[in-house]
Amino acid sequence: MNETRVRGMLGFAVKAGQVSFGEEACRILIRGGKCGVMLLDGDAGASTRKKAEAMCRAEEVPLMILPAGLMAEATGRGNIAAAVKKGPFAEQLAGCL
Repeated sequence: MNETRVRGMLGFAVKAGQVSFGEEACRILIRGGKCGVMLLDGDAGASTRKKAEAMCRAEEVPLMILPAGLMAEATGRGNIAAAVKKGPFAEQLAGCL
């Protein structure tokens, strides 16, 4: 994973309004078929990670586990989970897997 590229793409996606933060927002986008990729910070607990993996597997959404602290660094927010809406940003981030 190219951390510099992920950091830049995630920053652009946030500025473009293509990212929703929080577990509940991710669940809504994934179940609604609007999520292109889910991002999970490496600091996420085991139960959060299991829930995210199961939800993404069920809806066939790529799950990207980022190094600890990368999401906060790239977005300026301390959230653990984020969903990137379908589109070019999600495609480019999923390509970094």
